[in-house]
Amino acid sequence: MTAYTRAVSCEWLKLSKSRLWVQILMCAALVMLLGIVEGSSNPIAPWEALVGIMSILHAMLFLPIMTGIFSAMVCRYEHSGGGWKQLLVLPVSRSAVYFAKFTVVSLLLAVVQALFLAAVLGAGMIKGIDASIPWDMMGRSLLGGWVACLPLAALQLGVSTAWSSFAAPLALNVVFTIPNMLVANSETYAPYYPWAQPFLAMMPQGQAGFGAFNLPFESLMMVVVGGFLLFFIAGLIYFQRKEI
Repeated sequence: MTAYTRAVSCEWLKLSKSRLWVQILMCAALVMLLGIVEGSSNPIAPWEALVGIMSILHAMLFLPIMTGIFSAMVCRYEHSGGGWKQLLVLPVSRSAVYFAKFTVVSLLLAVVQALFLAAVLGAGMIKGIDASIPWDMMGRSLLGGWVACLPLAALQLGVSTAWSSFAAPLALNVVFTIPNMLVANSETYAPYYPWAQPFLAMMPQGQAGFGAFNLPFESLMMVVVGGFLLFFIAGLIYFQRKEI
């Protein structure tokens, strides 16, 4: 546990020197701007409508892309200048290193979700929404979106450890993120598409009644957990056997 804790601290230290936090804040600001400008004035369920419109940009585009960026960033330093060899000669197991990197990616995604909540509340306040805040819906949307990002994070982390190029995993991630809206219309394929899962999980019930949005939340979470276990275990096994 001590080795794992030290590995997590090391990953945080490396990321603290990057401009990653600026990108995170910019994404939250853009999502909030969308909520202010385009947010629905639905008098019956104003908060649900606001979360729904803001999730289109946040969960369909920014969240999958940021997941890929986080996964690539935690491997960037190791791919340059023989960093993997320097890291793995330390008294820490490969499993601890891999778990630490995934933990940092997960924590960063939690920060992104927390900022999305702040953006929603800020946009609602500016728009003058006086209805009571449905915290159960908010919690389900935020937590569901975070959990739905974990399979994609596991997949992208595996790709980022395998490819020495920093740009290649990001380009691959963007390519598969772009068709999200089309895939989300498919009730057959969307639940199994890692890039669309965060969008499906974050959309409040009743805000979209087509395609995979009709899938029960519990069924979606079962698919998400299964995908996460598959990608994470496969990535961990590869990393343990990877020749440095």
